[in-house]
Amino acid sequence: MMTEPFPYDWAEVYDDYSTGLPGDVEFYVKEAAEAEGEVLELGCGTGRILIPIAQAGGTVTGLDLAPPMLAICRDKVAREPEEVGKRITLVEGDMRNFDLGKQFALILCPYRAFLHNLTVEDQLATLGCVHRHLAPSGRFVMNVFDPLLDLIVSRLGKKNAGEHQLDCSYFDGTTQNQVDVYQKRWYDADAQVVHCEFRFIEKLDDGRQRLKTTKTLTLRWVYRREMEHLLARAGFEVVELLGDFDRAPFAYGREQIWIVRKASDSKRRE
Repeated sequence: MMTEPFPYDWAEVYDDYSTGLPGDVEFYVKEAAEAEGEVLELGCGTGRILIPIAQAGGTVTGLDLAPPMLAICRDKVAREPEEVGKRITLVEGDMRNFDLGKQFALILCPYRAFLHNLTVEDQLATLGCVHRHLAPSGRFVMNVFDPLLDLIVSRLGKKNAGEHQLDCSYFDGTTQNQVDVYQKRWYDADAQVVHCEFRFIEKLDDGRQRLKTTKTLTLRWVYRREMEHLLARAGFEVVELLGDFDRAPFAYGREQIWIVRKASDSKRRE
């Protein structure tokens, strides 16, 4: 059974907090530049990767389930030169169930967006949509974190244990006030799900602090060999598996960066 959609309420803090992984924008822009045709990004959010692709000359469609995120993205696109904006199409939709009526030379699912799929059914539904929308010679590129088993074991089922720990600090893009982000995580090993709670504490000019907002996040982690089987089951074959955006080889605990293509009929697993 497919899960309910993720409650996308992060738009107000997303650009300040979710700044990406080192080198990911440049990596995906380069992949897009090398594609011979149009690009589709799943989970495009506020356009952190999508807009640079268009700025570099690519024609790109961005799909996202969250209207507030797309609204921010549209505002950003409107501030771009006309020739850049013309190369961008934004679509509200669910990566597990969409039909754009065309195929793409490159499909991207950056910044671990695939982990919002919380069941195997969700994962395969997304991969099925990707397969249908990928051109015969196209590539699908995505990244997810590689789970650290010692970290998972140390926080199994501990929702009510411990305090929120300081995760990071940033300066609010509107007020310029410092915001400290405190996070607490706990893991469900059976469901392969990590639950996160975030508290955003803003430091005001008069020295007081206020709770700016609270956010939650639930992700389903994927092991390297598990991902291989999911891709094969969905009709893909692996071109390359990388460990970071400088194209280093994969190793345990690094990022899983998958570059895949449609498998030949003889290799496809239905």
